[in-house]
Amino acid sequence: MTDRGRLAGYVDTWWQAVNDLLDLLEQVPADRWRTPTDLPGWDVHAVAAHLAHLEAVLAGAPEEQVEIGEAAHVRGPMGVYLEQGVVARRDRTPDELLNEIREAATARHTALLADPPTDGSARPARIFGEVPWDWERLLRNRPLDVWMHEQDIRRAVDLPGGMDSAGARHTAAYLAESLGFVLAKRAGAPAGTTAVLDVGGQPPVAYVVGADGRGEPLAEMPTEPTVCLRLEREAFIVLAGGRREPDPGCVEVSGDQDLGRRILASFAVTP
Repeated sequence: MTDRGRLAGYVDTWWQAVNDLLDLLEQVPADRWRTPTDLPGWDVHAVAAHLAHLEAVLAGAPEEQVEIGEAAHVRGPMGVYLEQGVVARRDRTPDELLNEIREAATARHTALLADPPTDGSARPARIFGEVPWDWERLLRNRPLDVWMHEQDIRRAVDLPGGMDSAGARHTAAYLAESLGFVLAKRAGAPAGTTAVLDVGGQPPVAYVVGADGRGEPLAEMPTEPTVCLRLEREAFIVLAGGRREPDPGCVEVSGDQDLGRRILASFAVTP
């Protein structure tokens, strides 16, 4: 597939994820917007404010410089940057946040359709927080961010759903690619170790630790992998997203049990 076609696919998935998010936010009762989510220090309102912030900046809005005060949950410069967007919107109503997300995303979607990026390695003219991302990484990460936060909100207000959407499939497949890194670097598995990750609703993936100590994807499933992890999509998302531990009994480990535990303990790969 050409860069243009792949990037256009990311844009389509992000746009569907944005619309799914807006549909959800319209269902959240007024008295539930201050419900805490799995993200430390962020309630539903803060999550929506965060998404409004990034979509607004990407659509051309000026950066906001505000004092965030004491915030124990904030880590590092990027954490400060993201918190500024949340604090700047602290007094906005739910309708104002909804409208900001809708208007910013619509403007950006229109611009991306009118002048689609064609080179994944090129740098976007506009990006949030001055992160050094190219078009490939930016457009691939936006559906993940939007959908993961949709699920944060759903868990907080007990409105489950969206587990088989375009954003869900994109995010689960994307996060599954981290298995090689987790296996080789975080779990410290030796060369020759093989691992299979079987997440419900998508094809399983397999990785092997090479002689150079790096995890590499396998084109074919090993008949007897060193370890195999099986879990449903929601359990995998909360695990890989660093949100919470999966519910008891939601993860099946076969093969090397100790290695399986080490992988599960270190699979939180989103920031």
